[in-house]
Amino acid sequence: MPVIPHNAEIWEIEQGYLAATDAHEHARANDGDSPAPLTGRLRRVEDSSGASRYFHTVKTGSGLVRIEHERELSRAEFDAAWPHTEGSRLTKTRSRVRCSGEGGETLVWEIDRFHALPLVMAEVELTSETQRAPFPSWLAPLIVKEVTLDARYRNSSLVFKGMPREA
Repeated sequence: MPVIPHNAEIWEIEQGYLAATDAHEHARANDGDSPAPLTGRLRRVEDSSGASRYFHTVKTGSGLVRIEHERELSRAEFDAAWPHTEGSRLTKTRSRVRCSGEGGETLVWEIDRFHALPLVMAEVELTSETQRAPFPSWLAPLIVKEVTLDARYRNSSLVFKGMPREA
């Protein structure tokens, strides 16, 4: 784990994945008045002030460009759907660090320390496939492997398959 700069925003994250069959059963159990069945990921984010926010996210695509559809949930919506993620959850501490990019733009590096896995991952979201983001000096010496295109390191894969076995 790198030494995180003092200006980092720290989030505690708990997330779980909804299997399509569980989501359909959840919808049927709600008297038919529920919205379309949930698939994808549920996430609770607690910031450093102790405030929590709740999200439902569905990601599509692969590789460098992925589309993320995210909506904020109420606590009640989250609590109703959360039991359907049993057995497919993870927790992590995320450190969000704002840094200047090559062109002077602000980049947000997210450093995730997984609680039940021996893994720390760094991520930065870019505005295009051609944008470059050099590693910040506090992070660069600790980078072991580039995993952007390795689907085994997606959070959902880590939940369902565990840590990848390296060749």
